[in-house]
Amino acid sequence: MRLPLCFAVVFIFAASAPNLRSQELITSPPPLIKPNALMGTTASSDSATVAASSRDEHRFWDRKNDWLFAGVAAGRTLDYFSTLNFRRRGHQEVFLTNDIVDNHAGFAVIEAASTGASVGASYIFHHYRHHKLERWTSIVHIGLATSGAVRNYSLKTVH
Repeated sequence: MRLPLCFAVVFIFAASAPNLRSQELITSPPPLIKPNALMGTTASSDSATVAASSRDEHRFWDRKNDWLFAGVAAGRTLDYFSTLNFRRRGHQEVFLTNDIVDNHAGFAVIEAASTGASVGASYIFHHYRHHKLERWTSIVHIGLATSGAVRNYSLKTVH
C-alpha cells in the first residue's frame, strides 16, 4: 500500500521541478522609495544600494546551486548506503526505527524526501532574497549527511 504513495511523492516532486527551473533572472532592481531630504540620504547611496541588490540576484537553478544540490543528493546517497551497512553489521538505528531502515524502498524515499526538503528550504530562502542562507542550507546539509555516513562506516561491527 505504501508503494503507490512513494510514486505519488516522487511524481509530484518531478512534476514541480520544471516550474522551478523556469524562473527568470531579475534584470532590473525593485523600485526604490525616493529618499527624504530630512533623513539625510543622498543619491549616491541609492546607486550603491541598486548595485548591491543587482549583484546579489541570481537564478535559483544556477551553476553553484546545481553543484550544491548534487552534493546534497550525493551526501544523502552515501548516508543511505552507510546506514544499510551499519544495520547489516548489527547496530541499532537511533534516529529512525529499524523497521523503516530495513524497508529499503521506504528508506530510499525518506532520503530522497530529505534531499527535496533541502532544495525546498533553499528555494524559500532564495524567494525571500536570503541568498547566503540559501547556499548555506545545502552546505550544512552536505556536511551533516557526509559526517554521519563517515561515522556509520567507522564504527566497529557488533559481535
